[in-house]
Amino acid sequence: MIVSPQNPKIKNVVRLLEKASERRGQNLTVAEGEREIGLAVRAGWAVQALFVCREVSPQPADFGLSADAVWEVNQVVFDKIAYRENRDGLVALVTPKKVQLSDIRLSRNPLVIVLESVEKPGNLGAVLRTADAARVDAVLVCDPQTDLYNPNVIRSSVGCLFTTQTAVCTSEAALRWLRQHGIRTYAAALTAKQLYHETDLSGRAALVMGTEATGLSSHWLQVADAQIKIPMRGEIDSLNVSTSTAILVFEAMRQRGFV
Repeated sequence: MIVSPQNPKIKNVVRLLEKASERRGQNLTVAEGEREIGLAVRAGWAVQALFVCREVSPQPADFGLSADAVWEVNQVVFDKIAYRENRDGLVALVTPKKVQLSDIRLSRNPLVIVLESVEKPGNLGAVLRTADAARVDAVLVCDPQTDLYNPNVIRSSVGCLFTTQTAVCTSEAALRWLRQHGIRTYAAALTAKQLYHETDLSGRAALVMGTEATGLSSHWLQVADAQIKIPMRGEIDSLNVSTSTAILVFEAMRQRGFV
């Protein structure tokens, strides 16, 4: 059992929690919780190490790991590496299963979410929850300002990072890929004249979302097939990007009969 927070393995988990450079260099990230780790395993993400606190989880889940990949820790050590509010005694180091645009498999009538320069792990995670709920085909994270494999993305997405095809790419590469697959692009913009619920989103569609601070870049506004907006009646002229994405995604689902 590991009983010291100064143990090299524990110190490494902390580095992975805190630094994107460590996650990139080691090709690892941290997932906490039985549900999240289980989703990662089912999605083909390799679990390299599992830390178990039996004081919190007397009978932890069996993920089919070899004994040398499982490390028991005491409560003090677990508190050092746990980052969720509702803890169940399990923290894992996992190797990301990175998705390239060429890996994405599309349905007959695809719906795709495109996020440009997303800044906050919480927003990205919330969008991934929407993507999972609506079973969108893919999420394209273009020119991100946050690390896709940040543990807070996993936490805020409640593991939906593992359930949705999610690729990181440039905006230019995303546009080429979308056009190659005959997917029309709908850019969300406050300056748009076309309302989202009066727009036909029933065909092959990509909903393109920008940052809360500045919206979409001029690149996407110029190249998109259409610009659409959510009507605002209050003093504030924008919604949280994850909320806006959910509104547009479920309008598209409504138009498709939720199939």
